[in-house]
Amino acid sequence: MSLPLRSLTRTIARTSRTPSIRSQLPKTTPRITTTTVTTPLLTPCVATSPFSTTPARPKARTMGQIRARNSTGPFSWKAALLFVVTGAGMIVYFRVEKERLERKRVAEMSKGVGKPKVGGPFVLKDLSGNVCTEEELRGRYSFVYFGFTHCPDICPDELDKMAEIIDKVKEENKGENVFLPVFITCDPVRDTPEVLKNYLQEFHKDIIGLTGTYDQVKQVCKAYRVYFSTPRDVKPGEDYLVDHSIYFYLMDPDGDFVECIGRQDTPGSAADTIMEHINDWKRSGKPLKKD
Repeated sequence: MSLPLRSLTRTIARTSRTPSIRSQLPKTTPRITTTTVTTPLLTPCVATSPFSTTPARPKARTMGQIRARNSTGPFSWKAALLFVVTGAGMIVYFRVEKERLERKRVAEMSKGVGKPKVGGPFVLKDLSGNVCTEEELRGRYSFVYFGFTHCPDICPDELDKMAEIIDKVKEENKGENVFLPVFITCDPVRDTPEVLKNYLQEFHKDIIGLTGTYDQVKQVCKAYRVYFSTPRDVKPGEDYLVDHSIYFYLMDPDGDFVECIGRQDTPGSAADTIMEHINDWKRSGKPLKKD
């Protein structure tokens, strides 16, 4: 029996077809699973702590220690005390510095422009008859007072105060001769060198007495802005009144006026004022005679 041609062709085609790879593999193929093992990096263990100059506080071990440590907060009583002391010191410093600058400002204003407002050149004589000018007062602080020996009450009171001031200032300066008390008479006719010497010895031995002619005394009174009312032509034995200003004039070593001491000042307050100026001068490093 012969097969039809179409059936024969199909049979040949089926037998000659190459089987696929999938069909050749077994149905149950085992899967390969890859496991990745991660090894942690080894890092050195170093104990670090923030930089501090304060010693480490011991760790609290009990609740009582923890409460005691936390009760102080960020500040301690030592820190509070240091803060208060520092603040008080700064306040005192700035107050003293402000007063010093104010004294310096007043002293600079008192010098004037070109010509001093108080003080200036003069020519007088001391109690030994030697010529004395403003140059003799330079190098130290001078304390100048104008008066006359026949003054009934004001001059003796002021000279008693002057004597106390001299002793206080000398004590503060430990005996250094940096302060010159000067008495200039407003009555040259009656206040001869001999009369003036005996008069001043009753108050203090360190007071320097100066006198001169009528014109010389009038000129120095004008330079120091002192009221001068002494009559010019006076007959021997004639009685007359003399009016004058009642102030002490503090002059610095350069001969410049720095302070005026009045009747309202006590010996203690006057000495304190004088020492403030002397100490300011010393701190500035300027030369100051001490012999």
